[in-house]
Amino acid sequence: MVALLALATLAAPAAARAGKGPDEPVFKAPIDWGYGPGVRPGSLRQKLQSAAEAVTPRRAAGEVAGGRNAHLGGAFGPVVPYPIIPLHAVLLPDGRVFSFGTDERGQQTGQFVYDLWDPRRGTGTGSHTILPVTTGTDLFCAGQTVLATSGEVLLAGGDLTIRGQRNFATEDANIFDPRTNRLRAEQKMRWKRWYPTLVTLANGSVVTLGGYERPGRAVITPELYRPGSGWLTLAGAASDPAFGYTGLNWHYPRAYLRQSGDVAVIGNRQGIFLLNPTGNGSITRTAASLPNGNRGLPAVMYAPGRVLSVRGGRVVSLIDLTGATPRVSRTGSVSAHRLWSNGTVLPNGEVVVTGGSGVDVAIYQDVLRDVTYHAEIWSPTTGSWRRGASAAKPRLYHSVALLLPDATVLTAGGGAPGPVTNLNAEIYYPPYLYKKDGSGQLAPRPTIVSAPTSLPRTGSFQIQVGSGQRIGTVTLIRTGAPTHSFDADQRRMPLAFQQNGARLTVTGPGGATLAPPGYYLLFVLDQQGVPSVGRIVSLGV
Repeated sequence: MVALLALATLAAPAAARAGKGPDEPVFKAPIDWGYGPGVRPGSLRQKLQSAAEAVTPRRAAGEVAGGRNAHLGGAFGPVVPYPIIPLHAVLLPDGRVFSFGTDERGQQTGQFVYDLWDPRRGTGTGSHTILPVTTGTDLFCAGQTVLATSGEVLLAGGDLTIRGQRNFATEDANIFDPRTNRLRAEQKMRWKRWYPTLVTLANGSVVTLGGYERPGRAVITPELYRPGSGWLTLAGAASDPAFGYTGLNWHYPRAYLRQSGDVAVIGNRQGIFLLNPTGNGSITRTAASLPNGNRGLPAVMYAPGRVLSVRGGRVVSLIDLTGATPRVSRTGSVSAHRLWSNGTVLPNGEVVVTGGSGVDVAIYQDVLRDVTYHAEIWSPTTGSWRRGASAAKPRLYHSVALLLPDATVLTAGGGAPGPVTNLNAEIYYPPYLYKKDGSGQLAPRPTIVSAPTSLPRTGSFQIQVGSGQRIGTVTLIRTGAPTHSFDADQRRMPLAFQQNGARLTVTGPGGATLAPPGYYLLFVLDQQGVPSVGRIVSLGV
């Protein structure tokens, strides 16, 4: 670990160690530009110019050579540059990834630029488009979700600097339009929020939870964003145990829409709450009890109404939200205390956890110790975890993991503050992309030849697959929007189907509380569990 720190320090420009130069800020953490130890891009002008010219073809899903255990643990692709630290990443309806959080030097601020990455164009600088933030909002540590009504991205809150001091909050709300690649200001919220969670409801409205106004003052009152109508305060749902410092839940509260139409809030200290977002709002605490959690540990809805929550002390809880009262049980423990790791649900229903550390680097910013580099994969069938492939870079505070349409997982960022400023990314290729014979060779993939772009909720729809392909599973996964070890958007729903030759007749997912309106990745998996490339489809839009 000492050697890694030494290499990272060498990779930082001289200005990071000896004072600010004419084109360099002073860095608090060693910078890993993603070009290799000791190598960094030229001036910002040269970097932006190369972004318009250079394209490095990205290997398609599964084209990373696997070792003899690739069918068990998958493989990580090479480290590639990323133009910013993507504290926030959103899979857009057109398949691009919208991300923001820092400037091009990895410094804390989302006030200047944001990035659009097109995975279909590879991983070179030419696959990224860096654009200016024109609204004046510092988007650092805001909340984000794709609006079901339009496919635009709602951004709520963010950072605010007062008299030279950062980490206050703003009441700003913004909209990113993927059709024009532009940000515009929206009606402001009633409350200033830093670190809020956004949850889409059955009618397409978005409830905004948690965050703080300023250090030491949490926002305990939810607000409802209604597209076309603006914000509504849910004063009746104000709760310090649910959203404040009492339950340590102000920091991106772990919250999910339930089939009953209310929102479950999974606390770190105070159990589980149910928020009714109708009228003036109301909130109740359930009788459910949970082991203590931590703001830097992931929670994932891996099946309809069922959440896997990594708690403290390596304990992992399963939370069943389908009944009137949530039920909590225990599953296998993770191998290490993985603070600031990320959890991602895969098309086959497994959950992969990447990154993390035994040290809370959000507090101890210069400590690169007890880092977990290997992925860890949980099976809902066995309730156990298995060790996955190891990444090359530490993915800690301010890193993200995002399921991509080709069934791989983007793992990126980390830093702002340290212990390393990771201006880079790695793609994780899950085990299902490899043959199960231990050869490390790619498995043949099923294909979606045709499918609707908009799915019905009830009744059925048709999917055409490749000739001779026998399908074992059809599933939807809501497109992701992760930040700070949590993604309130992702949820997986397997769909019933019948196969007749190359035609699948698939039953729609059902009501809007079970499958909130929005955009989903549609996958088919063959009888060996190998997934197709996903199609982005709309549901109830």
